[in-house]
Amino acid sequence: MFLPTTSQELKNLGWDRPDIILITGDAYIDSPHIGVAVIGRVLANAGYRVGIIAQPDLKSGADIARLGEPKLFWGITGGCMDSLVANYTATKKKRHGDDLTPGGKNNRRPDRAVIAYANLIRQYFKNTRPLVLGGVEASLRRVAHYDYWSDSVRRAILFDARADILAYGMAEKAILEIARRLKFGQNIDDILGTCVIAAAPPAGYLELPSYEDTAADKNTFIKMFDIFYANNDPLTAKGLYQQHGNRYLVHHPPQPHLTSDELDKIYALDYAREVHPHYLKQGNMRAMDTIKFSLSTHRGCYGECNFCSIGLHEGRKIISRSEASILEEAKRIAARKDFKGYIVDVGGATANMYGIDCARKDIKGACPDKRCLVPQICPSLKIDHARQIRLLKNLRKIPGVKKVFVASGLRHDLVLADKKSGTAYLGELCRHHISGQLKIAPEHASAGVLKLMGKPPAQKISVFKKLFEKLNAKEDKKQFLTYYFIAAHPGCNEEDMRALKTFAERELKINPEQVQIFTPLPSTYSALMYWTGIDPSTGKKIFVEKDTSKKQRQKNILIAEKQRLLRIK
Repeated sequence: MFLPTTSQELKNLGWDRPDIILITGDAYIDSPHIGVAVIGRVLANAGYRVGIIAQPDLKSGADIARLGEPKLFWGITGGCMDSLVANYTATKKKRHGDDLTPGGKNNRRPDRAVIAYANLIRQYFKNTRPLVLGGVEASLRRVAHYDYWSDSVRRAILFDARADILAYGMAEKAILEIARRLKFGQNIDDILGTCVIAAAPPAGYLELPSYEDTAADKNTFIKMFDIFYANNDPLTAKGLYQQHGNRYLVHHPPQPHLTSDELDKIYALDYAREVHPHYLKQGNMRAMDTIKFSLSTHRGCYGECNFCSIGLHEGRKIISRSEASILEEAKRIAARKDFKGYIVDVGGATANMYGIDCARKDIKGACPDKRCLVPQICPSLKIDHARQIRLLKNLRKIPGVKKVFVASGLRHDLVLADKKSGTAYLGELCRHHISGQLKIAPEHASAGVLKLMGKPPAQKISVFKKLFEKLNAKEDKKQFLTYYFIAAHPGCNEEDMRALKTFAERELKINPEQVQIFTPLPSTYSALMYWTGIDPSTGKKIFVEKDTSKKQRQKNILIAEKQRLLRIK
């Protein structure tokens, strides 16, 4: 059964009003792949009455008021993506499509959705219950941050949204604590995993350079971000504060990581795995093609690619579900009447990090002076794909399952580093789990650009390609690698793109097609480089392409052959 989203559903349940109302920039899909649905289910499982209002109309109170006023709090998220990333391309052109909106047309998600929804609530409910921000948009904008779309440093989003508290990261533990305290009339100003606004800085917390100083000086921005980034591991982080005018953003240390058992329990909740009928009648949603029959095996990422926000939001440690939990979910999927026998993806942010652990990180937290995978893979990271091989074999045995695909991208360097099981794992994929193409993301080939991206050397791509082709030949299969590349990343010029083009033609034997122009995501090191023009690891200036037409020209260098063939056709 869905969480209620209409007044009629409240009547059917016999509720006068919900304890908590969640507002989201996506249509309501009740799925473990959708953050607001997970938070809603976690709260409901704890005994709270939870309602969801998706993509409310900003021009009237009809949507925002249809469930009344919550007893405890409003929860606000922009959705599964930052709303500006969802609404605009890397060259700031409006996107026409939206896979998380009924009908697929991008006409329901406002820019800066978190701020827009907070304003909408206050417009129709004066002096209302606390406003709690969460989700990717709020999480990545929780301190002063560079905003690509305004080309400026913006304040922490709590100030612009004028909300009461922000729960960052995946936030299940923080949101339960917020709900518990509000239920019993207790203070919510000191909860782990949250940010609040205070009149004075808290004792014992580290000071971040102020918003004003950060916005005025790029070296100060770098100093601020280094301190912020270094204090995001639950085992080592200190509390932070940052002055904004005459008030202070207080950034409490993170909540402890979920355990595997806790993550299993979240995935065992009773998700409908459907679009709520209220939104489905407005049009189909393409996102369902990807998520309806997919399995998430873990959270987090060891990669820490400088352009990516996953590590900061989900965490830099892998939390793997138990095999029993994943198999049980697969059985529930296989039992559905609309299941055709195909599990379309088994993975996570990176498919082949499942079951790979770092004992040191479990005890001491993230290393302050090095990363797990670059410039080389840390020996403390025990890489073994055997657990993944066993999981895939057992998924294939489930009655009703015809095929299990791994559609999430792989870290090819992890496969190569696993001398015990890496080749066997890739062979298993080639034999059973690829629907014609396997995704990897080398992103570039130029050594200087790869270093700034936080990616491994290009030579490993060639080694992986040869192994992939050898294993496919052994299976007498014609399957291919799909490569993802980025143009116009900080430090990348047209000469670098020509070098990448040459590498792709000579080493990979391809004319690249999957090429995107770099987008500076809030609270990433690559966005910092884009804004400052400085490599934070060395303090040296780097080239940054900011001219839109020249960014496109970098991309065109890589896809020129494809464009030529299209013109011929």
